[in-house]
Amino acid sequence: MKEAEAEMSIISMLPAECISHIVSCTTPRDACRSSLVSSLFRISADSDIVWERFLPQDYKEIISTSLNSLSKKDLYFHLCNHPIIIGNGNMSMALEKQSGKKCYMVGARGLSIIWGDTPRYWQWISLPESRFSQVAELIYVWWLDIKGYIETKNLSPRTTYAAYFVYQLSSQHNPGNEATPVTLRVAYEHSAVAVEHSVILDPVTYEGTAPPHARYRGDGWFEIEMGEFVTEEDNATVVCSLMETSNYICKSGLIVVGIELRPKE
Repeated sequence: MKEAEAEMSIISMLPAECISHIVSCTTPRDACRSSLVSSLFRISADSDIVWERFLPQDYKEIISTSLNSLSKKDLYFHLCNHPIIIGNGNMSMALEKQSGKKCYMVGARGLSIIWGDTPRYWQWISLPESRFSQVAELIYVWWLDIKGYIETKNLSPRTTYAAYFVYQLSSQHNPGNEATPVTLRVAYEHSAVAVEHSVILDPVTYEGTAPPHARYRGDGWFEIEMGEFVTEEDNATVVCSLMETSNYICKSGLIVVGIELRPKE
């Protein structure tokens, strides 16, 4: 106990800026905890020196000018709680609160949806609960083929990510959506190694643990995990796909928001 008090006494003799540099070498969670130690640590842990270190290196290229007036700590938590729209409105970026790693979402307009531009099969609508201006609603198809292409340069390096299909089913959805499993696949482009699994999208139909069932996100949408991958240092493209092309049951009523990438817990 006395040794710990002596160490704290020595650290307290350091300039606040020096303590800030030390705290910036930890994590956002540790920085918040250290702010409870003393008023000196609170000032040091709240400084821009600390929180700019936790922000993505390219954050200045991503944020709007209206956010420049925020302190770096306020900006960090703003990006955690309010995903910002990027990429011509087809993508969004947010931060994972515990680690500061990037969360990335490709909206429906940024996905490759077979027959997605054919009005008799799909329609594009606006819904207030979506962060994107448009989502895709399935009118009817026999083949379901949806792919998202994500470049790893947009994600945090050396991180295990999980991909999630984010969707809803309208009241007009066809019972074929309930009974017919779809195949989910996540892999690097041109890679021969990939893990596939089948799921049923309707969360009411299947309540077991295999195949995985959908989870309600709390924002009006369901999500289902598609798979995971580890980001590489060199730029590469990850392909996330949802397919059902072997069963000729008519499918309808699926509302696609997008595919989200989040650091794996």
